[in-house]
Amino acid sequence: MKIVYINSLYSPLIEGGAEISLKLIVEGMKSLGHEVVVLSLMPEKGLKKEQVDGVTVYRAGLQNAYWPYSKAKKNKLSRLAWHYRDQSNEAMAKVVKEIMVTEKPDIASCHNLAGWSAAVWAPIYKAEIPIVQVLHDLYLLCPNSNMFKNEQTCENQCFSCKLLRTNHAEISKQISAVVGISNSILQRFVDFGYFVNASKHIIYNTRTVPTPKLKLPRRTGQPIRFGYLGTLSKVKGLEWLIGQFKKLDFNAGLSIAGKGDMGYEKHLKEISSGDAITFVGYVDSTEFLAEIDVLIVPSLWEEPLGMVAIEALANHVPVIANKRGGLQETVKDGVNGLYCHDSAPDSLSKAMSKLYDNPKLYNQFSTAARASVASILDADRMIGEYETVLKETLKKYKLEVSL
Repeated sequence: MKIVYINSLYSPLIEGGAEISLKLIVEGMKSLGHEVVVLSLMPEKGLKKEQVDGVTVYRAGLQNAYWPYSKAKKNKLSRLAWHYRDQSNEAMAKVVKEIMVTEKPDIASCHNLAGWSAAVWAPIYKAEIPIVQVLHDLYLLCPNSNMFKNEQTCENQCFSCKLLRTNHAEISKQISAVVGISNSILQRFVDFGYFVNASKHIIYNTRTVPTPKLKLPRRTGQPIRFGYLGTLSKVKGLEWLIGQFKKLDFNAGLSIAGKGDMGYEKHLKEISSGDAITFVGYVDSTEFLAEIDVLIVPSLWEEPLGMVAIEALANHVPVIANKRGGLQETVKDGVNGLYCHDSAPDSLSKAMSKLYDNPKLYNQFSTAARASVASILDADRMIGEYETVLKETLKKYKLEVSL
């Protein structure tokens, strides 16, 4: 097969897990003998073709008001104008049309489309090339990609989401197959009427995590170190975490790793003042996980999968997670960690207390942690599953066309 992959960014431009996973997929498919081409965005004008680790990569200049991955803040009106154009960016669709003519792929695999917009589906569909759409986040439902507003998860689309995604469910009928990186994210789109003509698949992302030494067994009364690893933002539930940690009445510490908006970081540090809470900034995740006893993932939005939880479990670190989204598919309450619920705020401090008070339970979770995510950590599993979806989709498409 010849496969064109379309994503907002591609290595070495990496903003998150989608880019890391995509590089693994692309190089994995190439190693299986398939011809692969990547189409991504760049802030400069024009179209550039290059080789990245043996992979042909096109970088197209983003034709919108500004480059969204810069650190420069834009006002609300500028952001609205950017998203308004991004709901259906015909200039970017024209670029994709040109690449389809040049490369003549058998199948297209679309990933994050921010900047490209869902308008790129049309030229691929019209060229009679089947499309596999992979869902890494909620961008196709919500311009902010998280369906989180007014400090709570949106159960339905707000007015601006409806306005900026007015026809997306309808044009998603052009998609031949859809892959969710968790059942949670796939079901969210299905519930909103997306991808009615597509075959549905779930393929978990993976990470390469060497097997570390087991954690030393905990003992009664031993100090415990909780940790948070990720972006410092309101949607991640950090204020909830800090407030709950301050309620604990035993020997515990909390390490918060990651960076965020400077103003918000300052606010978090102010509400943490005087307590056993340390902010360590950017860290090596493996080193950080070796230093903590429990990872806490208090995300208030529907995390598509929660790769940080998988990394923690792979390092024998039990996880306390808010029972939302894809986190429920990796963190198993009573097996490798505990759930808390943002609807019952004190459930978080109770979960922390439970792991401190019951070292036997902690040791049980830690011992079971890596085995509980072993299949997810298998990169060959992920690549093989994507190959199967692409082959089956292409075969089905050709059969339908011939009838």
